[in-house]
Amino acid sequence: MGAITTLEEHASCGGRVGFYSHPSESLGLEARFGVFLPERALAGERVPVIHVLAGLTCTQDTFLIKSNAVRFAARHGIALVAPDTSPRGAGVAGEDDAYDLGTGAGFYLDATTPAWRAHYRMGTYVSHELPELTQDVFAIDGARRGIMGHSMGGHGALVHALRAPAAWKSVSAFAPICHPAIVPWGEKAFSTYLGPDRATWARHDATLLLEAGHTHPTEILVDQGEADQFLHDQLKPELLAAAAGAAGQGLRLRLHPRYDHSYWFIQSFIADHIDHHAAILNAV
Repeated sequence: MGAITTLEEHASCGGRVGFYSHPSESLGLEARFGVFLPERALAGERVPVIHVLAGLTCTQDTFLIKSNAVRFAARHGIALVAPDTSPRGAGVAGEDDAYDLGTGAGFYLDATTPAWRAHYRMGTYVSHELPELTQDVFAIDGARRGIMGHSMGGHGALVHALRAPAAWKSVSAFAPICHPAIVPWGEKAFSTYLGPDRATWARHDATLLLEAGHTHPTEILVDQGEADQFLHDQLKPELLAAAAGAAGQGLRLRLHPRYDHSYWFIQSFIADHIDHHAAILNAV
C-alpha cells in the first residue's frame, strides 16, 4: 500500500478523528479520506468499521463532522471511514460546472465514457482500494465492515451492499436516491458517466438490483424525512420498498414527519443507525 499523509488529527470521544491523503491507484490522483478510531483501536485492538458515504457537494469531512456519528460509534467501539465524494482535479471539461455532476458528485461508481473513465472510478475506490488501505494502516477488522450513506451516499451504500453482501455485512441509508435510473440526478450522472445505454445503468440502481434478484442477508434500515424537498422528484423510497417486498428483502423504511434532507435530520436518528450496524457487526 502507498504511504498516507496525515493532514490533521484530533482527540474525540475518547478516540481520534483524523483526515489523510494518499496517491490513489484507482483514481490516478491524490485522494483524501477521514477516519474515526475508538479508544480500543488506538490501543491496537482491531475493531469493526462502518464506511460512511456523504452526498452531493460534500467532502471526506462532512459526515464525520456534521452527523454526530462519532459519539455513538465511540460508545460501541466501532471505527468510521469516510471517503471523499469524487476525485478532485481530474481536469475533465465541465466537472466544476454543476453541483450534481463531476467534482463532489462521483456517485460511487466507475465511469466508462471516454472523458470520465480515467479518474472517475469511485466504485473501485470505495469497494476495494480504501477498505484495503485503511485496514492495512489502522486497527480495523475488515471482516466486520458495514456501509451507510446519505442521499447520493445512501444510493452508494445500498448499491455496494447489494452487489457485494459478503464484503459489507450491514447497510443503512438516510434519504437515499433509491431509483437513480429514473430521476433527474441519476439520469444526468448515469448518462454522463456510463453513456446512453440504460441497460448498463441497472448495476448502479438499488431498486433495479433488487428487481434482478440481488439481496442482502440482513435487514436494511432506511430513514426518510417526509418534508424532504427532494423526496418526490429525486429519492423515490416507495419504489425501493416495493422492490424489496417483491424480492423478499428485509427493509425497515421509516418515514418521519417534519424532517428535511439536512444533517439535522441525520443527527436526529444517527444513534439508531449505529445501533443497527453494531448489532450486526458485533455478531460476525
